[in-house]
Amino acid sequence: MFQSLSDRLGKTIKNWIGQGRITEENIQDSLREIRIALLEADVALPVVKQFIENVKNKAIGQEVLKSLKPGQLLVKIVQDELEYTLGEKNEGLNLAATPPAVILMAGLQGSGKTTTTAKLAKFLKDKLKKKVLMVSCDVYRPAAIDQLMTLAKEIDVECFPSQASEKPEHIVDKALDYAKKNWFDVLLVDTAGRLHIDDAMMAEIKTLHQHVKPVETLFVVDSMTGQDAANTAKAFHETLPLTGIILTKADGDARGGAALSIRYITGKPIKFLGIGEKTDALEPFYPDRLASRILGMGDVVSLVEEVQEKIDKAGAEKLAKKIAKGKGFDLEDFRDQIAQMNKLGGIAGIMGKLPGMNMIPANVKDKVNDKIFIQITAIINSMTPKERRNPDIIKGSRKKRIAAGSGTQVQDVNRLLKQYEDMQAMMKKFSKGGGMMNLLRGLGGAMGGGFPGGNPFGG
Repeated sequence: MFQSLSDRLGKTIKNWIGQGRITEENIQDSLREIRIALLEADVALPVVKQFIENVKNKAIGQEVLKSLKPGQLLVKIVQDELEYTLGEKNEGLNLAATPPAVILMAGLQGSGKTTTTAKLAKFLKDKLKKKVLMVSCDVYRPAAIDQLMTLAKEIDVECFPSQASEKPEHIVDKALDYAKKNWFDVLLVDTAGRLHIDDAMMAEIKTLHQHVKPVETLFVVDSMTGQDAANTAKAFHETLPLTGIILTKADGDARGGAALSIRYITGKPIKFLGIGEKTDALEPFYPDRLASRILGMGDVVSLVEEVQEKIDKAGAEKLAKKIAKGKGFDLEDFRDQIAQMNKLGGIAGIMGKLPGMNMIPANVKDKVNDKIFIQITAIINSMTPKERRNPDIIKGSRKKRIAAGSGTQVQDVNRLLKQYEDMQAMMKKFSKGGGMMNLLRGLGGAMGGGFPGGNPFGG
């Protein structure tokens, strides 16, 4: 996420850190690099100008030029400015209303609005323990109504039925009445996707907004459209009093222009980021954490939260006790740990939250991916339970059968068995404390040649 911006700023930051003396001249050179990085990230020009001006005014102050560690102070200035531009703090949903609190979802066609409605419903249900009702008012696209119904079943949230022949206001009235009678906490209203130049459609959603009087009006927009996302949100806000933004497809956005432009241009906070296709791939937006990740300082807070939330603690403790008692680490344990790591977004997802990852050469990062773990899992799944628990019995004919069953070659099976031997040794560290980080080092070390240039997790 925002990789190109992170890489470019990371190089500038790296040059600063080692400098013992900062002058107005080399500050200007650095500001030029930052300006280029922001423009290449498709950040809106007014935002770039203001950002550079603010950093410049703070950077040429006497506290920087006379500082004993001016490079570190400059990094802090840039980080503070990134946080300020992104919105400074997380702004949650305002649900302080007589139930049900109504949230109106607006957005362009193809922005992922219907899927995001379901993601938000799951977030409210799972994280905030709210009783949620969804309803689709997209009477122009019957498939959208069916899609929301399907997603509702997947996330175990009720969806009020609607028909394409009905008017949006009538649909909402019935859904609201049902929500009140059945003690729902939140009603999520999915509206028809539209273009801001479509006056008739914009008039319709304005009427719907006035009719339902939502406590939150969220604009769902594709982050990969760059500064156009901010401009479109601004155009919508001129018709509709938006309370916040949800940026979708943030995981595929290497530039970051939308995130850095949208708060400045619209004055509205980004409240959530869509970071994948799954229904749980929605996370609250924390400007300070994102600024830290952009500058290559990681986001350990979010990683720890994910570990606490998604990792099977009982299973991890059981494994640790098993290893501590000298009972070994078998291939079923290996497969289970890979599954646990996938819950955290895989190697790429974890690395993105660890400090210093932007300093790893691009050719190394490109080769550090989850494909190798997909192959490993396929090979282990092709083994019998006895073979997983006792890998020593896997010889010639068994290797051929396992390779054929997993669609791999015998040398791939041999490589896995060698990695498994390395993993057994590395996992002893896991039993001595260090938790997830030692587990990651173990996985990284076990891959050996799979990670060019050494183990990216250190150790």
